Amino acid sequence: MVVSYKISDNTKEEMIKYYEDKKRSKTPDYALFQADEDGTVITLYQSNKVVFQGVSADIDANMWKEKEMFLNDGKAPVEGKKKDTKKKDEKELYEERKQFYYINSIGSDEVGTGDYFGPVVVTASYVNQENREFLEELGVKDSKKLTDDKILKIVPEIIKKIPYETLVYNNEEYNKNGYNMNKVKAILHNKAILNLMKKENFIYDKVVIDQFCYPRNYFAYLKDANNVYRKITFTTKAEDKCLSVACGSLISRYVFIKEMNKISKELGVIIPKGAGVTVDKVGKEIVKKHGKDILNKYAKLNFKNTEKILEED
Repeated sequence: MVVSYKISDNTKEEMIKYYEDKKRSKTPDYALFQADEDGTVITLYQSNKVVFQGVSADIDANMWKEKEMFLNDGKAPVEGKKKDTKKKDEKELYEERKQFYYINSIGSDEVGTGDYFGPVVVTASYVNQENREFLEELGVKDSKKLTDDKILKIVPEIIKKIPYETLVYNNEEYNKNGYNMNKVKAILHNKAILNLMKKENFIYDKVVIDQFCYPRNYFAYLKDANNVYRKITFTTKAEDKCLSVACGSLISRYVFIKEMNKISKELGVIIPKGAGVTVDKVGKEIVKKHGKDILNKYAKLNFKNTEKILEED
């Protein structure tokens, strides 16, 4: 995925500081820098155009969009077109659907990896072709367009019919283990898939995961695991292609929403999603009320937000 837009000079200065230790040694023509952030490559040009490329491009782009609006009285950046790196014609789309949509599959997807507050939630689900019409009627085919309210309404219907396994990885565990996020995802996906397979002898054509890193890196993260499922098909934008991945995404989002609501009640403040400036503001309120140690329980401490929340005003 590629996302681009133009930013203001004040956001540009913030971005240069933020990516100082993540810059690549080589810089494209007319660029101030090019940097790596997990699954995203960020390129900032002299013209103030910034380009986000990779499987996590939308997450990083949204974070800096919030920063731009915060620094400029709510004025949003001028956006370029959001596009896939490869355009597909109708024949390619049909062939892709035969590979992923019109099959029996196990798919796994995660939520919460780009959120400062709240856990990482991973769900593996099994979908056969007998369930396709039922899921299409609920709107699962266009899962990314569904609002939180819609998710809260339809997921209870989905889990009545669709076998699934959900894992919730809380932030106390995350902070204690010190894994990078891709390793966390690999471990959770592997465990969710294996746990689901233990429930029943499913007949499936493929096991699909949305590609967040190179396959060789995925399996390297699992080198210490006792049992690793290896016959995996990795593909980008898997949630759009494969119904089982879409179900995994929706169930994970449902659980994540419930967890965020629970945290909000415990802390007495509405906890925002993401990792933008609103999160920093709420984080400061929480620390002021409960002390800085509260972040270990509810937040991912290695995010840049921690430094901003704890800095003196």
